[in-house]
Amino acid sequence: TTTTTTTTMARRYDSSTTTFSPEGRLHQVEYAIEAINNAGTCVGILAKDGIVMASERRITSGLLAPSKTSEKTYKLCGHAACNVAGLTADANILIDQARVKAGRYQYDYQEPIPVEQLVEYVCNYKQAYTQYGGLRPFGVSFLFAGYDEHFGFQLYQSDPSGNYSGWKATVIGANNQAGKSLLKTDYGKTAAAASDDMEEDAADKMPTLKDALLLAVKVLNKTMDGTAASSDKMELFTMTLQDNGTCKHHILTTDEAKSIIEQVEAETATSGDA
Repeated sequence: TTTTTTTTMARRYDSSTTTFSPEGRLHQVEYAIEAINNAGTCVGILAKDGIVMASERRITSGLLAPSKTSEKTYKLCGHAACNVAGLTADANILIDQARVKAGRYQYDYQEPIPVEQLVEYVCNYKQAYTQYGGLRPFGVSFLFAGYDEHFGFQLYQSDPSGNYSGWKATVIGANNQAGKSLLKTDYGKTAAAASDDMEEDAADKMPTLKDALLLAVKVLNKTMDGTAASSDKMELFTMTLQDNGTCKHHILTTDEAKSIIEQVEAETATSGDA
């Protein structure tokens, strides 16, 4: 009876984004977050010398013309990029907002916008769509990767509610809990094994960019429901700092991605034999 009453209560309040249910919940926002949990997985990993973002490409039909630009990774400005999980059409609106904000800040102050300020601006825009009548929340979660002179490389995650948080490594999209549990055990393991010094600082516990790429592929292998890993089913992106102080955004080519995937498969086979 209690379950039936709760369901009836939810039904009464779940059509409105702006009305709290008696349990203090906003059902439409929760449903939007739930929609992300069925989207293509994205992994973000902070490394010593950059950031890695990896995403699952879902090929719906072999007849589709290949996309001219990435549908998962978007450059926001010279020092920031994002990965998208959820409705790409919704994401495009927010990406445009972020690009305009970054451009205006650069024009006004003659310096790049701090990464967290850019993330906060996008999240405030998202939050407004949970508080005004007649609007629905954006059905999209982001991983933001960026670099600024204040805090170096940074990785943030945001969801449809407008919340955001900073991470060393995280997963959004389908099977994200399985991915997070793997990251929890494996993140920093390589760096710790390479260092005998017990008094290492936080930066020493971070993996190198190469190790982060291998770990990202490993996580995607786990979240992709046993689908055989291949370079056309995942997209790998790196952001590194160049000698002149600018950020280099690089989506790995098919051959580069294939090489990383093969290394992961070889490692897995070796550990399996052991």
